[in-house]
Amino acid sequence: MSYSLDFAGLLPYLPEFIKGLKMTVTLTVISTFLGLVLGTYCAIGRMAKSKLIQGICAIYIEVVRNTPFIIQLFFIFFGLPILGLKFTAWQAGLIALVLNLGAYSAEIIRAGIDATPKGQWEAGKTLGFSRWQIYHYIILPPAYLRIYPALVSQCIIVMLGSAVVSQISVEELTFAANFVQSRSFLSFESYMLTALVYLLLAILMRKVFMLLKRVLFKSSVA
Repeated sequence: MSYSLDFAGLLPYLPEFIKGLKMTVTLTVISTFLGLVLGTYCAIGRMAKSKLIQGICAIYIEVVRNTPFIIQLFFIFFGLPILGLKFTAWQAGLIALVLNLGAYSAEIIRAGIDATPKGQWEAGKTLGFSRWQIYHYIILPPAYLRIYPALVSQCIIVMLGSAVVSQISVEELTFAANFVQSRSFLSFESYMLTALVYLLLAILMRKVFMLLKRVLFKSSVA
């Protein structure tokens, strides 16, 4: 049995792929920023003096890290409306991505904070800094630098995982691929092209993060 590849057959559907790509990039950028912010505060919360804050952060992290992402997504989109919390597909997808990255990045960031010498805490207190000022100016910058590669990898994983939100009809890249192959019957070509685009996005994200590293940590990176 022979099969002739027909990538030219996808040309009429190029606008669908571009639309899906834009949605994937939008979800990735927003969820990466919000997820890292959430992860930072949760990491700090895990080390808070309040047992209640520690417990809330710990429960959130354990629940997200030990349940499938697709179940989290379905719960937000299909389950929460029963409680009166209704979201559009896009909103539900974004919330799920943010919560997922927040939980995983929290543990990575906490590891970076744990590696900070205790002397730096004492130095901050000696200078009269508040707890938040010590985190902001003394603890977090070197902590982020230590765990930066791990954070980058986690953000890329979340970008790739965004394909799952197509299951609730968010019109991102995978949704576009499903739509195109159902209309053109060029399944092999549609998914091969989509896989290539995801690969290029992952490589591009890593390049962008490396450029950001030079900007954010220019005093520490040679």
